[in-house]
Amino acid sequence: MPITITEVVALDVRFPTSDSLDGSDAMNERPDYSATYVTLRTSGSDGLEGHGITFTTGRGNELCVAAVKALGPMVVGRTLPSIVDDFAAFWYELVGDGQLRWVGPEKGVIHLATAAIVNAVWDLYAKVEGKPLWKLLVDLSPEALVRVIPFRYITDALTPDEALDILRRQAPTRAVREAEMREHGYPAYTTSTGWLGYPDDKVRRLCREGVAAGWQHFKIKVGVDLAADVRRVSMVREEIGDDRMLMVDANQAWDVDQAIEWMRALAPARPLWIEEPTSPDDILGHARIARALEPLGIRVATGEHAHNRVMFKQFLRADAIGFCQIDSCRLGGVNEVLAVLLLAARFRVPVCPHAGGVGLCEYVQHLAIFDYIAVSGSLDERVVEYVDHLHEHFVAPAIVRNGRYVAPTAPGYSITMRPESLRRFAFPGGEAWTAAVGARAGR
Repeated sequence: MPITITEVVALDVRFPTSDSLDGSDAMNERPDYSATYVTLRTSGSDGLEGHGITFTTGRGNELCVAAVKALGPMVVGRTLPSIVDDFAAFWYELVGDGQLRWVGPEKGVIHLATAAIVNAVWDLYAKVEGKPLWKLLVDLSPEALVRVIPFRYITDALTPDEALDILRRQAPTRAVREAEMREHGYPAYTTSTGWLGYPDDKVRRLCREGVAAGWQHFKIKVGVDLAADVRRVSMVREEIGDDRMLMVDANQAWDVDQAIEWMRALAPARPLWIEEPTSPDDILGHARIARALEPLGIRVATGEHAHNRVMFKQFLRADAIGFCQIDSCRLGGVNEVLAVLLLAARFRVPVCPHAGGVGLCEYVQHLAIFDYIAVSGSLDERVVEYVDHLHEHFVAPAIVRNGRYVAPTAPGYSITMRPESLRRFAFPGGEAWTAAVGARAGR
């Protein structure tokens, strides 16, 4: 009997990261890294489940939980083969409900919930096949991959035939790159050294520890105080030396002209990119910033808040970004991510996934490895974000050695969380939160 999805369960899980200012940046001063955690229960006699998350920073996570519950009836009763045999149709059904679509469309809370469900289906599919997600994708033929991709609204920039050409070009040499990933892993960069709320002495210590651990790429948060940013960026450059890469991230803090002037002041530290310099929806503003900073050797990176493939199409066609930063939860799950990976390959822009959040490192390692093996065929200027916290809550956590992600081997999408973590950090009644309320009240 084919596996049938019998129930969609959504949990509100939050971690009090604001207590230590982990994750602090110019727009998110005290985030509590959180996840809407989805479980797809099935009819399988072995208790097999699919798991997915969408990432938030605390308040509002309950809205994503409600959105998953609203979408759930469209999934319950479906068999796994009926979904994967026409995955694109299933994806269009989720994003195309005649009433729920109004509170999107294909953006915001409803799209975050879509990602959690779609990714949970892919997790289930990979577990059934006994493969890590990246391997499941790599083993699909170019024709099968194209069939799962939602091409609506992007065929003026990427047609199915063009996508096929890209995938077929890389197919003969996939095995070579797969062996390389298994042996060496995928290059990563660390954001854990440079959260905005960290004092200088902590940043210096973390940079030195990062250099000793083999990191070659470091990112620091900027955007609130120019004089402080000049000091902090210069300090990081001093600690990591001239041969390592430095990136800066403003998290949407600036107007367009302000971004240009601010980055001119930071240019002596030679940052590779400025990430999210302005509103994530301002394609023309990003393009203007990119043109102004090009003579300085600084490129623009963005994408963690680009809510669908259409936004990426516009960024890429407008030459507005030099680095494409997919987010595994902001986009509508694996299907839409594949569309953006192929768009980026079409426009020859390197993909450097965003992973600054709970579970995102676990997710994007699969996407980056697949991109290298089956889509881009190149590691030039490609690097994946890594933050060193909350991995202990996952059954198969992301592993980084010598500044590189180790290719996952466990079946699935690496997002299954430990039951004890779900109980402890469930909001608002979990032990971590009842204790946190008492501690905060005493401050």
